[in-house]
Amino acid sequence: MNNERFLQFLQHNGLVSEPAAHQIAGHFMPRELARHEFFLKAGKVSQEYLFLEKGFMRAFAYDTDGNEVTTNFYTGNQVVFEVSSFFNRTPSRENIQAMVQCSGWSITFEQLNHLFHALPAFREFGRSVLVKGYAALKSSMLAMITETAEARYAHLLETKPELFQYAQLKHIASYLGVTDSSLSRIRKEFSKK
Repeated sequence: MNNERFLQFLQHNGLVSEPAAHQIAGHFMPRELARHEFFLKAGKVSQEYLFLEKGFMRAFAYDTDGNEVTTNFYTGNQVVFEVSSFFNRTPSRENIQAMVQCSGWSITFEQLNHLFHALPAFREFGRSVLVKGYAALKSSMLAMITETAEARYAHLLETKPELFQYAQLKHIASYLGVTDSSLSRIRKEFSKK
C-alpha cells in the first residue's frame, strides 16, 4: 500500500518536514478493515490510532434504552481513535465500525507515545490534531443546542456530502438528534429548494 496520502496529511499544516514525515510514517503499519468489521468495541481499551486513507467508518454508543446513537462519522484523510479511551487507558463507551472496506495506517498507543517523545514535530502535529478534534466536538455539541435540525442537516450536507452516499438514513438521523421521520421531512424540504 502506497503511503503518499498519509505523508501529505502529516505535512499539510507545515509542522512536519518531509524527512520527518517519512520517519514518522515508517512507524505506522498498513491496516485494512472489512465491511462491518469493528475497529473498536465498547468495553475494550482503544489500542490503535488510525489514519483512515480510504473508506467510511461510524462511531456509535447505546442510549439508556439500548438504541444505537451515532456519535461520529469518519471519511478518508481523517484520524480515527476514541480519544478518552486511548489516552486514559480506560474501556471505551463507543464502538467504531467500518461501514465499507477501509484502509489506512495504524500505530499502537506505546509506539505513538514513543514518537511523541522522540520527535517534537510529531508532538506538535498530534497536539494540532487533538485541538482540531476538540474544536469540532465543541462545535457539534453547541450546534445541537443552538441550531435547528434543518441547519444541522444543511451543515452536514455542505461539509460531508460523501456521508450521504455511505451512511444509512437512520444513522444520519441519530447523529443529527432527530427521528427518522423528521429527517425524511427535512430531506423532502431540501429537495424542493
